[in-house]
Amino acid sequence: MLNCVIVDDEPLAREGIASYVGEVDFLNLVQTCENPVELIKLLDEHQIDLIFLDIQMPKMNGIDFLKIIQNPPMVIITTAFPSYALESFQLNVLDYLLKPITFDRFFKAARKAKDYHQLVRRSLSADHGQADQEADYFFIKCGSKYEKVLLNDILYIQGMQNYVTIYTHKGKFMTLLYLKNLEQSLDSNLFIRVHKSYIVSIHKIEGIEGNEIFIGSFRIPMSRNYREQVIGQVVSKKLWDKIRFS
Repeated sequence: MLNCVIVDDEPLAREGIASYVGEVDFLNLVQTCENPVELIKLLDEHQIDLIFLDIQMPKMNGIDFLKIIQNPPMVIITTAFPSYALESFQLNVLDYLLKPITFDRFFKAARKAKDYHQLVRRSLSADHGQADQEADYFFIKCGSKYEKVLLNDILYIQGMQNYVTIYTHKGKFMTLLYLKNLEQSLDSNLFIRVHKSYIVSIHKIEGIEGNEIFIGSFRIPMSRNYREQVIGQVVSKKLWDKIRFS
C-alpha cells in the first residue's frame, strides 16, 4: 500500500484525482493540500510514499518545491502545462500527467510508482542482508565522538528541529539528524511514530492512558493524528478481553 497525498490549488482537480485514488486498491490517500507549504508540514508528520503534485499554485509552485525539498517521496506531476516536462524529469519526477487526466493514464502512472517502490524495497532489503544479517545497532556522532547505539536499548526518540535525542537504558544521546530520516531507517515492527516529535520502541511500552504512553518513568505524548495507528498496531493485536473468551 502506497500512502499518497494530492497537492493542487483547484478543488475540482483535487476531487478528481482523489476519486481516481479511491479506485486503486494499492493507494491510500492520506490528505489533500492546496499548496506545497501545507505539504511540507504534512511530510514532517506522516510517512508519505507518493505525491501527486500540481505546478502552478500560489505561495510556491511545484517546481520550486522540488528544488528545495531534500529526499522527497516519489512524485507524479499533474498539470495543464506541458512546458514544464523537461525540467520536471530533470528533478527526478516519476511521471508527468497532463490535465484533463484520464483514469487509464492515471492508473498507468500509479502502477509505475508501485513497481518502482517494490524495486527499491527489494534492493534495500538485499543490501541490508548482505551488510548485516542482524542489523541490531548503529552509530551516531555526538560531538567529536561516534557512539554505538543498540536497537534493543532504545526506549524512545525525540526530535527537535534538525536534532534528535535518543533515550536508552544507558542514557541519552543527541545528534544532528532529522527525525523523519531516522524513522525511515528503523524497523516499523520494532518502532512506531506516536507524535510529530516522538518515536517509541514498541516492546518498551508499558501502558497507554489518554494521550500518553508510559515507558518506565517516562511519559511520552501521543497526538491524535497517530493514536488510531498506535492502538491498532500496539494494543489491538495483543488485547485480551471478555470478547475473546466468550
